[in-house]
Amino acid sequence: MTKTTALHATHLGLGAKMTQFGGYEMPLAYPGGTLAEHLAVREDAGVFDVSHLGTVEVVGTDAFGRLQAALTNDLSRIGPRRAQYTHLLDDDGSVLDDIIVWWLDDDRFQVMPNAANTANVLASIGGDDITHDRTILAVQGPLARGYVRGVLAVEELPAKNRIVAGTYRGASVLIAGTGYTGGDGVELFLPNAVAEECFLALVEAGVSPCGLGSRDTLRLEAGLPLHGHELGNGLTPLNARLDWVVKFDKGDFPGKGALLEQRRRGVSPLLAGLRSGSRAPLRTGERVYAGDVEVGWVSSGGFSPLLKEGIGLAFLDADAPDALHLRRGASTIALQRCTYPFVDLPR
Repeated sequence: MTKTTALHATHLGLGAKMTQFGGYEMPLAYPGGTLAEHLAVREDAGVFDVSHLGTVEVVGTDAFGRLQAALTNDLSRIGPRRAQYTHLLDDDGSVLDDIIVWWLDDDRFQVMPNAANTANVLASIGGDDITHDRTILAVQGPLARGYVRGVLAVEELPAKNRIVAGTYRGASVLIAGTGYTGGDGVELFLPNAVAEECFLALVEAGVSPCGLGSRDTLRLEAGLPLHGHELGNGLTPLNARLDWVVKFDKGDFPGKGALLEQRRRGVSPLLAGLRSGSRAPLRTGERVYAGDVEVGWVSSGGFSPLLKEGIGLAFLDADAPDALHLRRGASTIALQRCTYPFVDLPR
């Protein structure tokens, strides 16, 4: 059965085109379209309903130890009122999920997996699934903080990966300096009872409502991984060049041995950025060639509204040369290997 968020009727009322994602019916785009939403987030501000993402609350004196033993990053490097990006691995090093942990106070954490992976997280760390008890809004863009200050009651908005408390019409709201667009912004964790009113207040103030279409083009332009594309079965953090998420010196965790062995052997394939040098978009799943030899595949492809050219993330053999191309029917498209993020996004 398809799930919906507390804002489902709100999205329909605003004319959103809906789509299935992670077991939920979610807005793909609003009447203005994905391109307008993308540019609004890069130039002004947009608001996304990301309540389809899971929230598992882990509480108790053993909560820190349970998370530290299950996840790749090192929670001891942060502290309460901080957020940390981390991975949950299979024994072979594959990424079962990439996760944000909100450390709220000494013995209370909120673990936020991808929409379809909440069961994996519950099985690994326990805790209580509170996904349907709250709404999460991502307010992103260079002007996002000003809009949020105008709608919420909060003393000071959080810096990157910090968490503060505020209120909306007397209801408690957690505000985190996190997001999935590569630029500045915050995420709001608030009760369902005030979710629609808060969402519409942001829209009425001038924030553009945004759907999953622009969320994907924004994260691709920022070079951010998506589970099932850059992370997943047979793909480790090392393949995705996310070595910084893995703290080998913190103690044992699932998959650690497999990663150490992979690192000893030499990691291949490795994630790389590609540009088409033209308006031809890269397409997810296309194979990448050096001469007549296949050397990798496009894990996420599309078109950059800012660069006005095709871009993509691709897994390439570690020894792949720089001269690469795609085959599209009888034609070939030359590719430029590049670093990512694809655009400069100061925070």
